[in-house]
Amino acid sequence: MIRTLFDISTALIQAPMAGVQDAVLAASVCEAGGLGSLPCAMLSKIQLIEQLELLSRSTSKPYNLNFFCHSTLQYTKLQKQQWHLTLAPYFNEYAIAESSLADEASRQPINQSIIDIIAPYKPAVVSFHFGLPAPFLLEQIKSWGASVISTATTIEEAKWLVDNGADAVIAQGLEAGGHRGHFLSMDLSLHKSTAELVQECVAQLVVPVIAAGGIATEDDVAHMQALGAAGVQVGSAYLLCNEANTSAIHRNAILSQQKDNTALTTLFSGRAARGICNRGMKELGSMPLHVPPFPYASIAITALRSRAEALGDSGFSPLWCGQKYIPREHMSAAQITQTLMQKWLV
Repeated sequence: MIRTLFDISTALIQAPMAGVQDAVLAASVCEAGGLGSLPCAMLSKIQLIEQLELLSRSTSKPYNLNFFCHSTLQYTKLQKQQWHLTLAPYFNEYAIAESSLADEASRQPINQSIIDIIAPYKPAVVSFHFGLPAPFLLEQIKSWGASVISTATTIEEAKWLVDNGADAVIAQGLEAGGHRGHFLSMDLSLHKSTAELVQECVAQLVVPVIAAGGIATEDDVAHMQALGAAGVQVGSAYLLCNEANTSAIHRNAILSQQKDNTALTTLFSGRAARGICNRGMKELGSMPLHVPPFPYASIAITALRSRAEALGDSGFSPLWCGQKYIPREHMSAAQITQTLMQKWLV
């Protein structure tokens, strides 16, 4: 069970959510007995140290640091030209000059310099999206006693993770908000619901399985436990909690969204992620033809997003949110954690 593996009292992991949280939310979940998570993939080295210091001061309980480990593909001149041509009408609308765009994307895979930063803190858990890092990096993480977990979207990915050193597997169903964790295949047709994937993983894996996606109520949690999950990972339920940094634009989109108004889209980063449908997704399509590889799509989109958001417009913002969502305003992360886990059978 993950409670024993991670030394936590509640079998819940707070999903790392870049852009809407920092160490404050992670620490609050830790103090409530769950495993709080800090999203690290978009932090600079200085920001990472600042957040680690804050997290370490805020809780003495185990916490999780989350990183990406994607392969960085080449962003060709032709790809950039095609992408900018696709976005040209919006650049004109918001008076954005191509020359003003950043040269690099903010999402970077874990590397040795990051390991050197986090090693002195000896985090109890380190999690990954898009597979696992190189074995020599994984060995260093495990050398200080950390548990390693990663996301699988298919049973094939789950087995690969176990074979390559994962101590537990996060079974991410199609309902999950934010980025899909797929890494063996980009074919989204292979992905299944959370319940289906959890059952497959429980039947075929020898490590704990953590259910993720569409878990919004205590009954959802109980259902995942009944299917054999050793724990749950929940993100969207915390989007409006007191400790979240979710922007006013994102909050308004969450509260005003219509039922079944999320979709998988590659528009904002180049990889599939679930968010609330907005102008960009509707006009360009949720899977634009000339979207460049991850994470390069975000360079131009971020410029467009910033200009639109300054006008109070969320039309080009990545409004990540799970398919099943129940708004919980004015609640603490601790209260949400306790609410979700009240039907978990000890």
